[in-house]
Amino acid sequence: MVAATLRRHTAAGLLASTLALTGTLLAPATPALAADPAYRSLRTAANPDWMRRLPDSAGLAALSLPGTHDTLSIHGGAWTQTQENHGDSAATLAAQLDAGIRAIDVRLRINGGNTFTVHHGATYQQANFDDVLRVLGTFLTARPSETVVMRLKHECTGEVGSCTDATGQLGFADIFDRYRAARPGLFWTPSVDRTTGAAVPALGAVRGRVVLAVLHGPRGGRYGQYGLAQFADWGHGSSTYVQDDYDVPNVGAIATKRDRVRRHLDATSAGDPTRMYVNFASGSSVFATPAAVAGGALGVQGVNPFLLTYLNEGPQVHPPVRRTGLLMLDFPGGGLVDRIIAVNAFG
Repeated sequence: MVAATLRRHTAAGLLASTLALTGTLLAPATPALAADPAYRSLRTAANPDWMRRLPDSAGLAALSLPGTHDTLSIHGGAWTQTQENHGDSAATLAAQLDAGIRAIDVRLRINGGNTFTVHHGATYQQANFDDVLRVLGTFLTARPSETVVMRLKHECTGEVGSCTDATGQLGFADIFDRYRAARPGLFWTPSVDRTTGAAVPALGAVRGRVVLAVLHGPRGGRYGQYGLAQFADWGHGSSTYVQDDYDVPNVGAIATKRDRVRRHLDATSAGDPTRMYVNFASGSSVFATPAAVAGGALGVQGVNPFLLTYLNEGPQVHPPVRRTGLLMLDFPGGGLVDRIIAVNAFG
């Protein structure tokens, strides 16, 4: 039963439901390391307009973009929280954008009035989709040299531990279209056409816009042809250009997760520069919280400090990383964000 239901969109809610029913109070058995340049120090980075140094001709797929997994998940306890809490109503997103984050992962519930609220599993994250779009619009208006790549996911399965959508509402894609139409010019238009997947654009075509990478259903299926055509097979977890092996069954398995991230990073660096690669550094389970996987625990190095070391190592250790693609992080540190941005060649 546990094995069958441990999926990223339900694991945290399932655990919370179990604790509520049993009255048992558990504390994380695997406390993560203290804040450092790779972990839980987002505000030490300040890169609000770093993309202005890149040429318009640069392909978006060829870039190295720091990103966040479950971007707005700041409530719900140790098994649900994936990001530092910089405030509700998408203030946390604003802090990430100012630090230099340019790829985001937003999970939504269908709410009354044909609206979206932000969830991680059963937990409402004290933000609505209007907040997300307001923050993005304000940021991109002030920083027109920038772009933000968004992965959007319908979160609710209705299963134990997940959320349940409000009844009597429009379908997810139809509600999304209403939001898009209410904010003309915010999204890069080819990426929000439900009938035709978009080619990966050059940076100059999307400055000041949000690029939708994919619109996912609650079990990973893709809604229509929204997003980039190359992600047609991106379902639940990993796919051709995506590493998302999110199940880290215990603290010892963090080493396996580190290796999967490294292998995909190497493949990205050596791969087709016209294809966008996505690498989720995140992972969790009942026995390994997102913070433990990101920051480390019980003497096991976390993914984030490993990444910072790997990116800093010279050619005498391994071939240098020339591109990270979209590197999706839990609890990123400012030093790691800075280092991912530095992989881009500024001329």
